[in-house]
Parts: sequence; structure tokens; C-alpha cells
Amino acid sequence: MGAGAVGCYYGAMLGRAGLEVTLIARPQHVEAVRSTGLRLQTSSSDEFIKLKASTEAEAVRGAQLVLFSVKSTDTEAAGKAMAPHLARDAAIVTLQNGVDNAERLAATLGREVIPAVVYVAVEMAGAGHVRHHGRGELVIGRARASQAIVAAFAGAGVKVEISDNVMGALWAKLIVNSAYNALSAITQLPYGRLVQNAGVPAIMEDVVDECLAVARAAGVHVPGDMHETVRRIAQTMPGQYSSTAQDLSRQKKTEIEHLNGFVVRKGEAHGVRTPVNRTLLALVKALESKHG
Repeated sequence: MGAGAVGCYYGAMLGRAGLEVTLIARPQHVEAVRSTGLRLQTSSSDEFIKLKASTEAEAVRGAQLVLFSVKSTDTEAAGKAMAPHLARDAAIVTLQNGVDNAERLAATLGREVIPAVVYVAVEMAGAGHVRHHGRGELVIGRARASQAIVAAFAGAGVKVEISDNVMGALWAKLIVNSAYNALSAITQLPYGRLVQNAGVPAIMEDVVDECLAVARAAGVHVPGDMHETVRRIAQTMPGQYSSTAQDLSRQKKTEIEHLNGFVVRKGEAHGVRTPVNRTLLALVKALESKHG
């Protein structure tokens, strides 16, 4: 549901493994997938995978597993659109940026939603064409359907881990996104070149410190050394532009309110100052406003 780069990638992997997959996406992607299949390009392969595709939310009808990957800004609207068509026993996994989407979607649907943390570098390279740059594993919360989901993805060559601290893992991803997304968007630079600029690593360290302070105040345990994790991303994904950078370059609305904006709002609620996150939020919003 909401098959952009992330949804198309996992849909392609599951479809390639022989599972029946339907992509619910924008018209230009749906037309391309219907006519030629979904093009999946990786460092080692380039192939077309035959999948079903639809522009309508009712295409979720009969699905055993719904991968919900719309933009965070569209969570409630997309949830309401698919609600009447969901099977009673369908498992719903949210593959979105930000930390509160599962909670928001569960409230909209009145049923369990499994949060997932997505570690994949992908982009839409054209209509019905997804390009994979690296990684691909998922971490999901513990739920009744979790084991079956792990098995389905394992058959498709995707590693899925079940975590009892999925909120901590979501915050860890949020912190990485808060450090990279806005800066990559403002500069329109990929991660490797971004961190070579004087002063940028120091700004990223400040972002991480602010995020960790807010997480502590909110009672969230963020695992691992986040400063080291953030530094490593530029080495493992040097050619990657953030999703926020991709959105801005295409004059699309970004998810910045659910990344740095979420940190700012959560900080205000807990009395934690977040001046660097606030600055990055304001700059991205200003750039967004140039395109209306």
C-alpha cells in the first residue's frame, strides 16, 4: 500500500520468490508495471518482475499481509481508504519513516499494526523502475503474525529480525534520518560528499545529542552507539541521497515534520531544547515553500 521505492523493492523481492503481490501506487507506476512488469535494478542484476498493480486502495482485499509504505503525512488518509477492504486476519506492517506511524495507523484502523524498521537504500529511477543501492533487512515488532512474516521474507532472501525493543530501533533510525535527511536535502549532496564538508560532521553530532536527550526524556532506550552508527552510514552508503533530498529535487512534499519536526515537538513536550533540529526543520520547510 503506497508502493514508492521501499514498497516496490520489497514487493519485487516477494514477487520474485513466487508470492502473489499487488502494488498499490501512483498511476504512472501502475501503468508501467502492468505493461512491462516492475523493473528491479541492483548492483548484480537488472530484471522485470510481473506483479499486479492498482491505483485503488480496495486492491488490499483478500491480502494476508499488507505492507503499508505511504508517506508519514498520508498515514491516516491511506488507512481510512483501505479500512473497509481489509480481511479480518490480515497482518499489517508499517514500513515508514518516523516513530509513531504504527500507533497512528492502529488508531485509524482500530486493530493491531506491526511496526517495522527498514534498512534499505533504494530509489525510484523512473516509472515502474526501482533501483537498489544497498542493504534490505527489516526489524519488526513481536506479534502473532511475526514468525510467519519472517518466514515469507526469508523465502524471498530478505532478513527480518523480531525485536522486543522495536521502539528503540525506530528511534535509532529516526536519529540517523534526522542527522542526514535535512542536510542532504539542503545541500543536494549524497552522504559521502556531504560529510566531507567542513563543519557538517559537527552539526550531525549536535543533532544526535539533541535526539538522544529527547529519547531519554521520553523514556526510550536507544541501543548502540548512535554517533558511531551515524558516522558509518556515510561509509556504507556514500552515493545515497536522502529521501528528503529526492522529494525536494522533485518538488514533492517532504516528511521533515515526521523526522526533525517530530524531535522538535517531542522536545517541547518534555522541556528539552533542540535548536539544531529546529534550524534544519525551518530550512527544509523554507525550501519546500519555494515550490508552493
